[in-house]
Amino acid sequence: MARKASRKTSGKLPDIRAVAAAAKVSIATVSRTINGSPLVSDRLSKRVWQAIKQLNYLPNTHARTLVSGRSRILGIIVENITNPFFPELIQSFEEIAVARGFEILVSSTNSDPAVLAMCARRMLERKVDGVAVMTFGEEESVLDQLVHRGVPIVLAEFKLDDPKASTILLDYSTGIHAAIRHLVELGHNSIAFLAGPHSLHSAITRENDFRTAMRSAGLPVQKKWVIECDHTLKGGVAGFEQLRGLPSFPTAIVCSNDMTAIGVFRAAYMDGMRVPQDISVIGLDDIDFAEFTLPPLTTIRLSRAELAKAAFDALRAQAEDPDNPKMQREYLVSTSLVVRGSTAAPRAAAS
Repeated sequence: MARKASRKTSGKLPDIRAVAAAAKVSIATVSRTINGSPLVSDRLSKRVWQAIKQLNYLPNTHARTLVSGRSRILGIIVENITNPFFPELIQSFEEIAVARGFEILVSSTNSDPAVLAMCARRMLERKVDGVAVMTFGEEESVLDQLVHRGVPIVLAEFKLDDPKASTILLDYSTGIHAAIRHLVELGHNSIAFLAGPHSLHSAITRENDFRTAMRSAGLPVQKKWVIECDHTLKGGVAGFEQLRGLPSFPTAIVCSNDMTAIGVFRAAYMDGMRVPQDISVIGLDDIDFAEFTLPPLTTIRLSRAELAKAAFDALRAQAEDPDNPKMQREYLVSTSLVVRGSTAAPRAAAS
């Protein structure tokens, strides 16, 4: 015999009128608050959101879109969801967006241009208010489609000559120069670089900044010690093995990202080498996992929180004031060195 549900309904669900009454404001003020209108003061907005939470009121997002013409949805497209850097970036972006009344739509391209085209179409179908394209690759043709449809976009390290496109400039140079100085101070002068795939302009920028930092330190860049990898754990293993196959071997390795560096850890261990006693290793990104490796990874920090905030600020500015000729179009996010346990004096210097 089937059991009867014993839970009782609480009566009529709260509507916008109930929210207005609880907050002691007009229905129009509630509507403007939900739609993120700048006409509502912070004091009234706080009261309205408290009433919404207290009553467990669920705004009709579809109706809100029809009335305001805005979906209150922001898209974010990332390069590879399996790289911990990107889930951490998405989490930071979502926290900022949700706190300001937006939802987010996430897509991952897996470094495939065809998938990127599908991601862009998905964003258009959902009528997002803007898209943060954090793929760090060559995607101008697809991005033009978004801009031509009037969708505001923000790009990482990639500029489009269009008023609806903003750019986040990433200052890798500061962190990479600090990394090379750190290694030189420890006594290293034989330094290799495991680069990212040259299909990504961010990887090319990081490699160029490494070369510049080496010249600034008065050190030669050995061509054979600059190896293109693919920003994955396996890429780090392959890069290390390629270095081991050369007649000479460096005392330190700087990697284009943390995943590559962790792959180097694995390969060094399998080869019977110790980090940092036999080889010093530096990564780039400072993913959350970096401080939990053995030894903890010395790395160049690229703040996901700062990157997410810059992306959100750019999209929000374009969505709320699209015709402002003085709107900020470029946002700078810097890097810094975080010294942990994977770097030490080279064996010869230590002895």
